[in-house]
Amino acid sequence: MVTTFLNCIFLLAMPGGSEWFLIIIAVLVMFGGKKIPEFMRGLGKGIREFNDAKNNVKDELEKGMNEPKDTKAVSTGTSTPQ
Repeated sequence: MVTTFLNCIFLLAMPGGSEWFLIIIAVLVMFGGKKIPEFMRGLGKGIREFNDAKNNVKDELEKGMNEPKDTKAVSTGTSTPQ
């Protein structure tokens, strides 16, 4: 009984074919035909930059994990007398 009620609520919340058509028409009227491609281009650039940054961070982490541990590079701050 509860799942039927929840399914009914979720189906009412999803726009159908005619609602999508009205949404698209409203967006075209509000932004115009020239602004939408510019917006999509900017969105594509933003997504591309985000993915590049994510891949760079991932590569840096993998390099750091694969680096051999060098015990000589760690200095204790004391020197040996000669």
